[in-house]
Amino acid sequence: MSKARDAFVNFFKENGHTHWPSSPCVPLDDPTLLFINAGMNQYKPLFLGTCDPNNAMSQLKRAANTQKCIRAGGKHNDLEDVGKDVYHHTFFEMLGNWSFGDYFKEEAIDFAWRCLTEVYGLDPSRMYATFFEGNDQAPRDVDAQQLWLKYLPSERVIPCSAKDNFWEMGATGPCGPCTEIHYDRIGNRIVPELVNADLPELIEIWNVVFIQYNRENDGSLRNLPDQHVDTGMGFERLVSILQNVPSNYDTDVFQVLFEKVQQVTNAAPYTGLVGEEDAKNNFRDMAYRVIVDHLRTLSFSIADGALPSNEGRGYVLRRILRRAVRYGRQNLGAELGFFSQLVGTLVDHMGDVFPELVQNQEHIVSVIREEETSFSKTLDRGLAKFSELAADLKAGTKFPSDAVHLLYTTHGFPIDLTELMAEEHNLSVDTVEVEELMEAERQLSRDARDAKLAEAMGGKDMSVTAEQTSYLSTDLGLALTNDDSKYLWSSSSDDVVTGVVKAIYAGRQEGFVDSFGTAGETIGLVLDTTCFYAEAGGQIYDTGSMTYGNGGTFTVSSVQSYGGYTLHLGTLSEGAPALSVDTTLSLLPDYSRRASIAANHTLTHVLNLSLRNVLCDPRNEAQVEKLTKQGVSDIKQKGSFVDETKLRFDFTFPSSLSEKQLAKVEEICKANIANDLPVFTSVVGLNDGIMDVGALRAVFGEVYPDPVRVVSVGADIAEVMANPQEAKWYDYSVEFCGGTHLKHTGEAGSFVLLGEEGIAKGVRRITAVTGQIAKDCEARGEKLTGEVTECGSLEGSELDQGIKDLTNAINQADISASLKIQLREMLQSYSKKLVAFKKAQEKELASAITMELEGLVTAGDNASTIVLRRDFGINGKLAKQVLTSVGKKFKTANLNFMLLSADADDQKVFVAATSLNTGKDCNAWIKSCTEGLQCRGGGKKDSSQYTVDLSGNSSSVEDVCSEIIAKGNAN
Repeated sequence: MSKARDAFVNFFKENGHTHWPSSPCVPLDDPTLLFINAGMNQYKPLFLGTCDPNNAMSQLKRAANTQKCIRAGGKHNDLEDVGKDVYHHTFFEMLGNWSFGDYFKEEAIDFAWRCLTEVYGLDPSRMYATFFEGNDQAPRDVDAQQLWLKYLPSERVIPCSAKDNFWEMGATGPCGPCTEIHYDRIGNRIVPELVNADLPELIEIWNVVFIQYNRENDGSLRNLPDQHVDTGMGFERLVSILQNVPSNYDTDVFQVLFEKVQQVTNAAPYTGLVGEEDAKNNFRDMAYRVIVDHLRTLSFSIADGALPSNEGRGYVLRRILRRAVRYGRQNLGAELGFFSQLVGTLVDHMGDVFPELVQNQEHIVSVIREEETSFSKTLDRGLAKFSELAADLKAGTKFPSDAVHLLYTTHGFPIDLTELMAEEHNLSVDTVEVEELMEAERQLSRDARDAKLAEAMGGKDMSVTAEQTSYLSTDLGLALTNDDSKYLWSSSSDDVVTGVVKAIYAGRQEGFVDSFGTAGETIGLVLDTTCFYAEAGGQIYDTGSMTYGNGGTFTVSSVQSYGGYTLHLGTLSEGAPALSVDTTLSLLPDYSRRASIAANHTLTHVLNLSLRNVLCDPRNEAQVEKLTKQGVSDIKQKGSFVDETKLRFDFTFPSSLSEKQLAKVEEICKANIANDLPVFTSVVGLNDGIMDVGALRAVFGEVYPDPVRVVSVGADIAEVMANPQEAKWYDYSVEFCGGTHLKHTGEAGSFVLLGEEGIAKGVRRITAVTGQIAKDCEARGEKLTGEVTECGSLEGSELDQGIKDLTNAINQADISASLKIQLREMLQSYSKKLVAFKKAQEKELASAITMELEGLVTAGDNASTIVLRRDFGINGKLAKQVLTSVGKKFKTANLNFMLLSADADDQKVFVAATSLNTGKDCNAWIKSCTEGLQCRGGGKKDSSQYTVDLSGNSSSVEDVCSEIIAKGNAN
């Protein structure tokens, strides 16, 4: 197994390729991918021309490696096929070589041919090559065809369609024809008709892509200025051919894992059966394949930073884990915890090539064990329930959709797992019907959101369902809560709203009671009238208090609405008399808190208006047309949340906002406050003309009441409705809203847009603050602006340190997002002043070290070994300059020189070495001095650089430096 990897990499290294390490299989920095699914993923910046020139990758011309890949979820998804046959995997290794504007078709095909026939010794008579046959968009790949005819007879050089032989990165971007190499496991025959027939005996082993076009927005192809090569060869398939076994799973890549599965489960050995033959043994071999494949996927993904969860790639991993556990328990008779016991064997088997498995072994075991235990608690009951339901069904009939739903909601079975179990019993599943049930379930989850909040109160389950609301309306005959006074703003004793207790809710277990007198225990009050705002429409609930009788106080901590009944959640104060139904309460919301909430809510409306007018003003045809081409017709609200400390607004937009856009949005919001605009509210019928208002902002798709409350900032609603299409209304915010708002925008005090980020594809989020919090942010911004301005007058090391300190301060500060960008740009401009200073500093250091060595280098034939420590941070460029200077000065001397630089703050030690006229291997020298330490680097035999990372080491930087110096002098 390892020999096959090494042979591949070594062949390409001998042919001028850089061995570039595999990237993690979890692309945490690429939201377009669930998992790395091909060897080329990490090179996308090179193919797209977006690679940072300061990135070492940008210097690559040729590369080769073995890449960890996962195909489970998304466009490339083999999950459902794993186990059913003997060649599908969710995790696999992809051997690949790449050329970035260097060689092209002739060399790529020659490399592939020589690697397969000379390095691996494969039989040429069993090989077939395909090439792109051409279509109305791209010509036939005659070059590839003619090149292959140098190696293979024409009957084994096969034209194929774009489906198999034209590769594209996406709807637009780099693309090109490809050539595939297929291998016939049987041999002694000519069967071109079986190529691409998805047969295990004649399989594709290598795909060579020639990236020579760019797919334009209009679908046309344009020749690229630089032509690239991207190849991929399935490692497991290659090994199966080299070991002359019928499938990937029969290789030593998997056999050692099968042996461990058998040992842990005490099942019969793996025999490689599929289909009906395997069904006779309760799909035992399918279970083996699923378990070892999924073990690899989970272990590598967890090692690379992913975790099972309920969303995104985490949900895919949870499905994979549960699928493996189900097969082990049901088909192999495994005991609880068997799956996590397999991790150690995988680590032993592959840890030498992928050390991240070794480094994260305990973490992998812990995560899998916890997930396995959690799932196993309900698995046995779920399997029994499925068997019970399936037993009464005839083969070929439908498995009940409500049963699929039950298995998911009660037993945690992913839908696809139940589908698989049904398929094994020759039953079908109506996926459309199941999805309808799942949507109903999701609606219940949304309805229960408020209940979950209440559950946390005092450890009591305060959730309210149809049972409780029915009791209020039917059994008690209560009218819905009158909450009209929630829009009143007065703490005057003359204006205090009173409400009568109509029901006391003590929680799901106790239900409704007539009176309650226990202090500190959460209860819920339903009143006939309230001025408290219940959480709704993205606005948080009111808090406050209610007083009654002789010193009784009920502290309100949350307010929720259920079916028109407002439930006030809270506790009685110590010493308060018992509270009974029909008690009259004086209602005292925290108006100061509500004022902050209202400021944030009103400015959320203004923010919505500002975003539309800055990013997609309907009066700006050019702007609208530009966005329309990007698939955006308007800036649509996707969600919001306001409380007393902040406002959050989610909206559709295809890209991040620029500094100018952020500044303009913030400017408009501030101007609305400065102009102290009146805030109008009115309740109107949906058919009274409000829907004709062109400037109306509403979350369309939401169900609004009829009549509906309209909130307008700055424009009288009656005037707006009288002239609904007037363009001037686009300068005012007009929205449907049931929340509490300011009377005038000036009451908000100020506004600061703190941040803007993407939360999903095409969805952005803005966070902002108002009032005193905003003013504090402004003061903080002014202070930082002054400090950054003063920093510009500094020189040399003071400027260097000032830039570092202020960069950290700006990154951590809550200040205007646009100002933060401006300050960063100011610091960036100062950095240019440092270039000359640092060059002089580097030159001075190199000169000083060279002069110091003059007195230490021994004249004559004897070699001098000198190890020096001079701390200048982790600066490879400076170290190279020093080594170059030393090389020039002592080019005739026999010298072995090692230079150390420590960074105590970063817990790292930089080690560089050069050998002059001694033949000493610097790589080996540094490795011998840093043995046992986490060390990365490399270089040539006569000059190399490494970085020692001590972040996970108990030894101090000083001790490590002393040890390296001692070993360096001794070696």
